[in-house]
Amino acid sequence: MSRTPTQTLKEQLAVSIRMMEQANHIDFNGHMSTRVPETDFILINSAPASRSTITADDVIMIDLQGNVIEGDGRPPNELLIHTEIYKRRKDIQTIAHTHPRWSTLFTIAKIPLRPVVIQGAVLGEIPVFPKSQSISEQEIADELAEKLAGHHIILLKAHGAVVTGASIVETFVRSVFLEENAYRQYMASQMAYAHSLGDEDIQMTKSVIWRPNNLQKVWDYHYSKL
Repeated sequence: MSRTPTQTLKEQLAVSIRMMEQANHIDFNGHMSTRVPETDFILINSAPASRSTITADDVIMIDLQGNVIEGDGRPPNELLIHTEIYKRRKDIQTIAHTHPRWSTLFTIAKIPLRPVVIQGAVLGEIPVFPKSQSISEQEIADELAEKLAGHHIILLKAHGAVVTGASIVETFVRSVFLEENAYRQYMASQMAYAHSLGDEDIQMTKSVIWRPNNLQKVWDYHYSKL
């Protein structure tokens, strides 16, 4: 029996979450969602599902009010991160709420995260949301979604990150590049000042790195490690 497009998306989302867990972007918490094309529904991991062993059966379908349309389980407590961003940003197809080790350090130390390696060149400006509590109340979710406007990544103070993209692959790779850049900036700062890439380097590098074949290469590398 052939897989439906929705089933394929569920499987890809589950794979991405497992890779996120293995790469230490998420742990026992964290969640990821993607739009169901040509609908107002989204796919998201069920809250109780283990992030290290999640399968397509652990992915549920909900509407933008958080009602479960299909599948067993309940959405994560911070589902408002997803629904409020999707309502405002038609360009975003996938959202991940991560708890990355390295980039979160910068919000704790109140040090700006800057593009210091070529992967960082594609990240753009990264705002920091100043509230560190769970994003599970409407008012806070609205503030977060508004602060994300015009960006694809926002760091949450002493909490984690929200990473978005036009696809599951793009969002996963953006999360990888975020952590790689943060790790390199932190390590360089232990030696001396971590210098940023120049504007010319950023513009030249962005056009080369952010290509579908390069994004797929990053995905395939992490997939091979599962």
